[in-house]
Amino acid sequence: MTDPASRTPGTARDGRLSYAVFQLARVHRGHAAAMLRDMNLHPGQELLLMQLFDRDGQTQSELLETVGLDHSTVSKSLRRMQEAGLLTREPAAHDRRVMVVRLTDEGRALREPITDMWRSLEEISVRHLTPEQIEAFTVTAYAVEQSIRDHGRAERE
Repeated sequence: MTDPASRTPGTARDGRLSYAVFQLARVHRGHAAAMLRDMNLHPGQELLLMQLFDRDGQTQSELLETVGLDHSTVSKSLRRMQEAGLLTREPAAHDRRVMVVRLTDEGRALREPITDMWRSLEEISVRHLTPEQIEAFTVTAYAVEQSIRDHGRAERE
């Protein structure tokens, strides 16, 4: 097998970690998408379902905050999921402009398959890593994510 660093384009030489993150995210998302297709879901829809599994009856705004996707993506995903019979959206009693999202029985039935999918994806992803490497990578990944978020906030201020 070729050393991954040797596949890094010369222009990314000073951004090796960023290029590795990009490559990892691309292949991981692609594999997850294939697994989701088996459940008739699109990438991102499982994230919305997972939030609703933990706390059903959230508003669209609450879901937006927790999944980190943009408004149009969440609205489109929720519409598709409603059309597929996985959830309902109805105006809140306290404010008719606020939409409350609730799982249907069909949506709730995806809890175990999604849990199994994430477990399987994890096993595939870490099969060559030790528990210490998994922990170190996870901590590092969240630190990199926080650095990027902090930089984005600083630029907006």
